[in-house]
Amino acid sequence: MTAGYFQHLMEVAVAVMVINIPFGWWRYGTRRFSLSWILAIHLPVPIVIALRLVSHLGWQLSTFPVMIGSFFLGQFLGGRLHRWWAKRNM
Repeated sequence: MTAGYFQHLMEVAVAVMVINIPFGWWRYGTRRFSLSWILAIHLPVPIVIALRLVSHLGWQLSTFPVMIGSFFLGQFLGGRLHRWWAKRNM
C-alpha cells in the first residue's frame, strides 16, 4: 500500500464516518431492533458502497477493517452527540 493510496483510504474513511454521524444520531433515539433502528444502521450502506465506487478505492481486503471501523465510529459518535445534546438541553 503506497502513501498516496493510504491517504486516499483515510479521506474516504473520514467521509464514511461523517456520513454515518446523522444516522447514529437517529439510531440513538429509537427502540433497539425496531424498523427505525434497523434503517438507521442499513440506509447508509448503499451510500458507502457508492462512495467506494466513485472514489475508485477498490475492494481490497485490507480496506475493509478501516471502512467498517469508520462506519461504526460514525454511528457511535452520532449516538454520543445525541446523548450530549439531550443532556445539554434538559
